[in-house]
Amino acid sequence: MRRTLLNPKIDFVFKKIFGSEEHPEILISFLNAVLKPQKPIVSVEIKNSDLEKEYIEDKCSRLDVKALTSNKEIINIEIQLKNEYNMIQRSLYYWSKLYEEQLSEGDRYDKLSRTVCINILDFKYLKNDRFHNGYRLKEIETNEELTDLQEIHFIEIPKLKRFESTEEIVDLLEGWVEFLRDPESEVIRKLEMSNKEIREAKDELYRLSRNSKERELYYLREKSLRDEISALANAEEKGLKEGLKQGLLEGKLESARSLLDILDDDTIATKLNMDVDIIKKLRIETLKK
Repeated sequence: MRRTLLNPKIDFVFKKIFGSEEHPEILISFLNAVLKPQKPIVSVEIKNSDLEKEYIEDKCSRLDVKALTSNKEIINIEIQLKNEYNMIQRSLYYWSKLYEEQLSEGDRYDKLSRTVCINILDFKYLKNDRFHNGYRLKEIETNEELTDLQEIHFIEIPKLKRFESTEEIVDLLEGWVEFLRDPESEVIRKLEMSNKEIREAKDELYRLSRNSKERELYYLREKSLRDEISALANAEEKGLKEGLKQGLLEGKLESARSLLDILDDDTIATKLNMDVDIIKKLRIETLKK
């Protein structure tokens, strides 16, 4: 039976491919495509390649990729499947932690390195049509850049246009995002023939997909993420219902206020299908004003 490829957007698989110490060229190529540095990155030191089983099963854990580049940059890459409506705040928090953790007591501030957070999102988040946005600190009126020590990127997979052929791909980052979106697309099949890093990533994805132990861990992680997404969806639904319920109550109270001068409490309660005690309380509050 033919086995399908694992989904590279699941953070467990993403980390296995892009955070692999055996295949650093994959991460180097991806980072150069995202950051487009004047001095290309030529090597990376991956900081968190270990994956313990308890983290895989923990739906609250972050399986991100951390690395130090040959340009002395600290990089953090996180991939998110579900919109929690807090990515900006969350990214600033993680950026500040990475920046602060560089110093020990007594260290000088000039030892702090450029720190970059890259957020890959499987949903639309920012209010523009670009699939890739990068931000730094700038002066409000002149747009003058204060520093490049802080840099935060958002890559929104659903905003990437659909490609009919490799000729339409003008930027390597488009190729990498297409790989994450659909590693078996015809475009990727052609692109991997000319790009060795994408071919290497595809080979690693094949290896993971064929390995029974890796597939077992993948399904554990997929389940934990599915549980997390389900919990978020339930919370959203509950919040929506509570909001509608509150809005309906406010509407009824407003209608009741308009009837206080012309109808008695029992009649108002009957007409609006409300508890008469609420109407009586509303009348008392109105008389006090």
